[in-house]
Amino acid sequence: MPGVVIVGTQWGDEGKGRFTDYLASDSALCVRYQGGHNAGHTLVVDGEVFALQLVPSGILYPHVTPVIGNGVVVDPSVLLEEIDMLESKGISTARLRVSGNAHLIMPYHQEFDRVTERYLGKNKLGTTMRGIGPAYADKALRVGIRVQDLLDPSIFRAKLDLALREKNLVLAKVYNRLPLDADEITETYLAMVPRLEPLIADTVHLVHEALDANEKVLFEGAQATFLDLDHGTYPYVTSSNPISGGVGPGAGVGPLAINRVIGVAKAYLTRVGAGPFPTELFPGDEVGDMLVERGAEFGTNTGRRRRPGWLDAVMLRHAVRLNSCTELAMAKLDVLTPCAEIKVCVAYEAEDGTRFDHVPYHQSVLHKVRPIYETLPGWESEITEAKKVEDLPDSARDYLKFIEQVAGVPISFLGVGPGREQTIVTNSHA
Repeated sequence: MPGVVIVGTQWGDEGKGRFTDYLASDSALCVRYQGGHNAGHTLVVDGEVFALQLVPSGILYPHVTPVIGNGVVVDPSVLLEEIDMLESKGISTARLRVSGNAHLIMPYHQEFDRVTERYLGKNKLGTTMRGIGPAYADKALRVGIRVQDLLDPSIFRAKLDLALREKNLVLAKVYNRLPLDADEITETYLAMVPRLEPLIADTVHLVHEALDANEKVLFEGAQATFLDLDHGTYPYVTSSNPISGGVGPGAGVGPLAINRVIGVAKAYLTRVGAGPFPTELFPGDEVGDMLVERGAEFGTNTGRRRRPGWLDAVMLRHAVRLNSCTELAMAKLDVLTPCAEIKVCVAYEAEDGTRFDHVPYHQSVLHKVRPIYETLPGWESEITEAKKVEDLPDSARDYLKFIEQVAGVPISFLGVGPGREQTIVTNSHA
């Protein structure tokens, strides 16, 4: 079956959206399978910037059906704002479909996100405070409210009253916050139903119809491998499973529906929020500050400055394993242009001198490792006009070959600038 997964191999912000947009040109569906509006995708088409939060990247093609799968948590007001933004730029959203089984982010989820981050103090997780984690927690507790509940006001209100019975008690007694008003929430959410109802669908059926017809389906994750709830740098992770295995529960397909897994990596590394980062270059470091400036490394949604660092091949190898990556797509190679030398972390050294060629499972080890680097020559000439691999300087091609060697899979796509047209296909099978 012609299913293709695009997954981040780092801590997010790798440029998944631009490669999804590129690959959507011959796809029938583009399916977002997890996450919420805490993850942004920035696309640049003909010089125009589109910052997407919930709507899948394939929305920019009129023939693609963009699908928000059941594994996503949806803030309906944010979704409608994004639809309005796209429509104002002449992009039709009529084909967009939202799973009726996706869970809703409610006002109390956002309130709990805010108060618990403050409560954690210096141990805070660096959440975007948009209610993502609490919404997934309620889903697991089986007290969540789903998109389909909006279509039956009595069911919506009954579930809301049940939720607020406990939520308001905790907000008042534990956090000294005012209770939330059920009437106000009901009025706000049900007022959005006329616009949302035409979009709500059985998305699992849509996906399988396309696969059965041998049409190409793109599955798009948010965040990335090392923010995965099970396999990331816990607890500094997201609340869902961005890895390729998350496609199954998040979109309703089995593993045999997938024949390609494209792992997206930046030519360097960034992370947002707290958590370990072995190759981090701290503020004031000349190279780190250059990466942030040239790479425009600020959050699409939050505007937060990302933490920069050299590429970590230990992480990359592990991500290739976890996702069964068939190939890689590398973004922002052009950002490294000013570097006379480029470092790549190939192993870790623990405090006791032990060398790790894989990511150590124990957090006490990972938090204190020292990166072991290989140093490669830079190219110090702009590559943004390159149209094929042969147009790149020899040292840039050598860098790519080195990454392929340490990752164990080929690089099929390469980004040499932010624009859709600045994508190089590096082999004939991509």
